[in-house]
Amino acid sequence: MIYQYFCIEIYFYLVLSLYHWSVIIFLEVKTMKILFYRYNSIYEPDVIDILNQLHHNISAITDQMTRNNVSDAECAELVSEILKQTSFDLVFTINFFPVISEVCNIFRIPYFSWIVDCPVMELYSHSIQNQCNRIFLFDYALYEEFSAQNPDRIFYLPLGANYSRLDPLITSISARDRKQFSAEVSFVGSLYTEKCPYNLLKEDNTYLKGYLDGLIEAQLQIYGYNFLEEHLTDKIVEEFRSKVPFYHFPDKANRNDKAALAHLFLGNKVTEQERLRLIKAISERYPLDLYTSSDVSSLSHANHRGLAKSMSEMPKIFHLSKINLNFTSKPIRTGLPLRIWDILGAGGFLLTNYQSELPEYFEIGKDLEVWTCQEELLEKIDFYLRHDEVRRQIAENGYQKAKNNYSMKEKVRQMLTQL
Repeated sequence: MIYQYFCIEIYFYLVLSLYHWSVIIFLEVKTMKILFYRYNSIYEPDVIDILNQLHHNISAITDQMTRNNVSDAECAELVSEILKQTSFDLVFTINFFPVISEVCNIFRIPYFSWIVDCPVMELYSHSIQNQCNRIFLFDYALYEEFSAQNPDRIFYLPLGANYSRLDPLITSISARDRKQFSAEVSFVGSLYTEKCPYNLLKEDNTYLKGYLDGLIEAQLQIYGYNFLEEHLTDKIVEEFRSKVPFYHFPDKANRNDKAALAHLFLGNKVTEQERLRLIKAISERYPLDLYTSSDVSSLSHANHRGLAKSMSEMPKIFHLSKINLNFTSKPIRTGLPLRIWDILGAGGFLLTNYQSELPEYFEIGKDLEVWTCQEELLEKIDFYLRHDEVRRQIAENGYQKAKNNYSMKEKVRQMLTQL
């Protein structure tokens, strides 16, 4: 009798196990129809590639890729018309479009939005409270700020790299590539000189200019903690608004002028000054290849290489440079920017500013390296240029850690479980 009960128990266990795995397999292979609204984000092609790899059918709206003046009304009409004509399982965008959220709410279709930049001022819209939303934030500070407004539909999800694109590209590097892209130290990206509306504030002897310049200088000395917003008063904000064209929040939004001043104006100014000053200091001591379309007139010692093609050339630069620099934009308060995943994904050695989320994912000194001040940055460049094997091992460790644990494919799979 005991033997029979034992056999019955085993039988039910096996049946339940087979059912469990059949559900997982079904979820994994279930094909979905996804409407992807595109606007030329650098992250879009890789996410679409991953969705295709997972056997989903993607239809894209591309009007905003060819013209930047698509109004909210036109955007709503574009999405509405295609949703009337075709049934989709979800709508997807990189970053958040309030108007698309409103349309999806009307059509009762899930709206997936992956935030990959900072600041994204659209998050202050009342639309983030819509039931259709599935909003994924790569910066934990952003998650803490916004999650309470829609707690079951706002998630923390770091970024990742697309290894199905990067691995073949790196293995196909040619002798010509090595000659063209090899470097001692490289930086790829904007210097923020063209993204800095704080520069519209004219030089004067007022308390406002002195206070804000002092706040910027103080933030330049601190890594791992952004204190700009908490040191702004209503009076400072109002005086600044009276002197500089300011961000206009839409009517249906939680207006946060302190956040706008801290991130759009001061944060971008900190980023601009950090990049200009550190690149100047580095290039005066070490050979530095600089890939940017920004104004480089103050950086006479850097080797100006122009723009790099993001999808084809940039990974080769990262792989072939002895040291790749990352300067995280200051509005990214705690998270890991896309550039970190780009460099690690290409098997490059990464030297980055400290971000508080870094130790949660990587071991500093083993998978990548960080600095917390200019002196430490220069010391580490000097050390790693003289220690090839140590540097190569760290690059390999970072590549393996990122690929095995934090690939974009796994992140997209995690997202889709929230359907």
